[in-house]
Amino acid sequence: MKIINETVEIDGIDKEILRSLMNDARKPVLEIARKIGISGAAIHQRLRKLDESGLIAGSKFVINPKVLGYSTMAFIGIYLDKAMRNPEAVKQLKEIPEVLECHYTTGNWSILIKILCKDNEHLMYLLNDKVQTIEGVSRTETFISLNQQIDRQIQL
Repeated sequence: MKIINETVEIDGIDKEILRSLMNDARKPVLEIARKIGISGAAIHQRLRKLDESGLIAGSKFVINPKVLGYSTMAFIGIYLDKAMRNPEAVKQLKEIPEVLECHYTTGNWSILIKILCKDNEHLMYLLNDKVQTIEGVSRTETFISLNQQIDRQIQL
């Protein structure tokens, strides 16, 4: 790994380690080490350096929301009456657990959120009683996702 102009450049071994862990974060380091042909200690050392460089942003377990009854995914474009309301609106959106992502965008909307609901009725409740009651929200535009067809990270 090299850092050039604040950009991290990784070698083939780093890429193999990261690809393996991106595929399955629970894969044992020794299994990866055997596959690549280096020691487990070398893998740990490389992962520590990659983590310290900021390239690795974390690790997490991924929950299947459908098993918990969440089947409606929607994207909501939020129009604010004034751009200066953005920080307070985002603060209030953080209080809604169903809001998974929040983006400050260019174009017509001030904010774009990704929201996960149990069903359309739950979505309507969140829109009417939570999102649209935030001070400064002038209107919203909602798109329901019928099926997520691609879910991936950046390629290494």
